[in-house]
Amino acid sequence: MEEVATKHIDKTKSNRWERIWLLAKIEFKLRYYENTLGLLWALIKPIAHMLIYYVAFKIILSIEIPNYALYLFCGLILWNFFIEASSGLMNVLRTKKYLYEYSNMSKLEIYMASMLSISIGFAFNLIIFLIAVILSGLPLSGNLVFFPLIFFMLFVFSMGLAMILSSISIIATDIKQIWPLIIMGLFWLSPILFTYENVQEKLPFMNYSNPMAGIILNSREVLMYAHPPDWKLMLVNFGHAIIFLLLGMYTVKKIGSKASEIL
Repeated sequence: MEEVATKHIDKTKSNRWERIWLLAKIEFKLRYYENTLGLLWALIKPIAHMLIYYVAFKIILSIEIPNYALYLFCGLILWNFFIEASSGLMNVLRTKKYLYEYSNMSKLEIYMASMLSISIGFAFNLIIFLIAVILSGLPLSGNLVFFPLIFFMLFVFSMGLAMILSSISIIATDIKQIWPLIIMGLFWLSPILFTYENVQEKLPFMNYSNPMAGIILNSREVLMYAHPPDWKLMLVNFGHAIIFLLLGMYTVKKIGSKASEIL
C-alpha cells in the first residue's frame, strides 16, 4: 500500500494541496475501511466513552449538569481529536519515512495530510453531535459560525504539538511512555466530565494555561448554549496555537531534518 501511495502522490507533484488531500484520503481509508465496522469506529469510541462516564458521573455520583450526555459528547469528540493528533502522529516520521525520502512531499505536507485525515473523522462526529443537539431541543444560533475558528485553533495547536512530540521521539523514545501520563493529568484538568468552576476554585489560572480548556469551553458555548465565545479565551488559545506551531516547525527543522540519518 505504501508503494502505491508514493506512486499516486508523485503523479500529483505539481499541486501541493492535491498531494495533501490524496494522502489524507489514503490514510482515512486505511484507518477505517480495513476494519470490519469501518467508519462506525469513529462514532463508537466517543459514544462508548460517553456512556461509561455518564453512568459513573451522572447516575452514580449524581452530577447536576443539564444535558449531561451532550455535554460529555462535545468534550469527548474534541478531546479524542487532540489525542489522535498528538499520540497518533508521534511515529509519523518513522512510518512515513518512505514519503519524505522517495517522493516530493515535505514533512510539513505529511503532517497536514495526517491532520486532515483525522479531521474527516471528527467531521462525522460533529454532524452526529449537532443532530443530537437539534433533537434535544437546544437552540442553534448564528454563533455557530465561530466554531470553525475554534476548530482551526485546535487543529493548529494539535499539529504543532504533534510535530514537537514526533521530533523528540526520534532522539528520546521514552516520550512515548511519558506522554500518556501527561495526557491523563491534562484530561482531569480539562472541563470534559464536570464544569470548570470545580477546577477554577483551586486552580484559577488553569483555563488560560490549559489550551484544551478554552477550546472545549468555547465550543460548548457556541454549539450547545447559543452564546458567543469568550473572546479573551479565544485570544489566549490563538496564542497557544501559534506558539506550538512555531515550536513544532522549529523542532522538525532542527531534529526532524536528521530523521533519515537517525532512523
